[in-house]
Amino acid sequence: MAKKKGWLTLLSLILVCSAVLTGCGKSGSSSAEGGTKELTFMFRGGPDEQTAYKNVVKQFEKDHPNIKVKTVITTGDQYATKLKAAITGNKLPDVFYFGSGDLKAYVNGGVLMNLSPYIEKNKNIDLNNIWKYGVDLYRYDGNMAGQGDIYGMPKDVGPFALGYNKTMFEKAGIPLPDKDKPMTWAEFLDVQKKLTKDTDGDGKLDQFGSGFNITWALQAFVWSNGADFIDSSKTKVTVDDPKFAEALQYLADLQNVAKVTPSIADSQTLDTYQRWMKGQLAFFPVGPWDMSTYEKLPFDYDLIPYPAGSTGKSATWTGSLGIGVSKKTKYPDEAVELVNYLTSSKEGMDALVKAKVQIPNMVDMAKTWAEDTSTKPANKEEFIQIVQDYGRPLPANFTYNSEWYDLFFTDIQPVLDGKMSAADYVKQEQPKMQKLLDKAIEQENKSKK
Repeated sequence: MAKKKGWLTLLSLILVCSAVLTGCGKSGSSSAEGGTKELTFMFRGGPDEQTAYKNVVKQFEKDHPNIKVKTVITTGDQYATKLKAAITGNKLPDVFYFGSGDLKAYVNGGVLMNLSPYIEKNKNIDLNNIWKYGVDLYRYDGNMAGQGDIYGMPKDVGPFALGYNKTMFEKAGIPLPDKDKPMTWAEFLDVQKKLTKDTDGDGKLDQFGSGFNITWALQAFVWSNGADFIDSSKTKVTVDDPKFAEALQYLADLQNVAKVTPSIADSQTLDTYQRWMKGQLAFFPVGPWDMSTYEKLPFDYDLIPYPAGSTGKSATWTGSLGIGVSKKTKYPDEAVELVNYLTSSKEGMDALVKAKVQIPNMVDMAKTWAEDTSTKPANKEEFIQIVQDYGRPLPANFTYNSEWYDLFFTDIQPVLDGKMSAADYVKQEQPKMQKLLDKAIEQENKSKK
């Protein structure tokens, strides 16, 4: 996520890359110890998630004494580069994380194994009790993603909720937000103005309404205003819709007009994530992966729906990572068993949920988990509602690549600085994005031949 930090130095990058390629070199190698089968599992995550998954892998090995698992771990911002290097070098691990946006390319390129035959014969897997949203992200019928055979199982579903600083509201004597009814944009702006303050009397604002990262927050505002990045056929870029421009302008104006979010200069002193952690922001996005870290916050927080635009309905995205199996693995049954243990077994899911790095993959377990208001956040039900009712995939999830989508955020700084209107920006970007999407569609068609 955008909040993850800690870029490696060039030397460290080279060493880690070398380690990844070495570790993945013998996919499915057989150990000398009595024919034990060895799998390589490549994954990523922050410190808490890495620890949680390593512990689950150890438990898997105890439950499956004939299988040994060698883990190859990277930070989040390094993972895609390392995985693609492993693919290019024909040194793919047996089991690995992958994004749903790479599904088509990896299936067409012979990278991913079809899991459906293995899942269908496994009586321990109940697809009806796993979030349909998550499973469908990894289906592909050779033409459309979202339907057909399964080429990965969801590691998790990651509903991107809106958090608020409950302690700040109570201290200011402002009624707490409704956990069921979304605020309008006007109401959302009004409460942010009330909570933007100079608390220490030095003449500078040090408490703000919000601090959104445009890359991860814009979708919620665009969708709730009835617009989108792409049409339903996934072939036409639609950012030039006036309703899209209105949503983008609303977010830009939080900084440049209303002054309820930190300025560029303010963010250079202390970024918005750090301000949230210190209790200086009223509103900030929260994902399930944040729960273990946010337990240590110096204030109480909870979840509410995102404010709603012209549709009157809240919107946000639900992320996910898939866990797939190399098509070239020597041990497909054992590799799929590891995938199942990590994604759909009670033992594995119990351990991961207790580590507070994700919500349960299983529907019945998730509902019980959400009802426990003794753990933070109390309104975990909001996570469930996002997955079940109003969460959507990120716009590039069902296209052959994300270059068209990434371009939008690469060029956006003039709008955030107040030097270009949102309306002018979307008109400028739409043809450039469409050109890249057309190219992606052409690449996809060639990959099928």
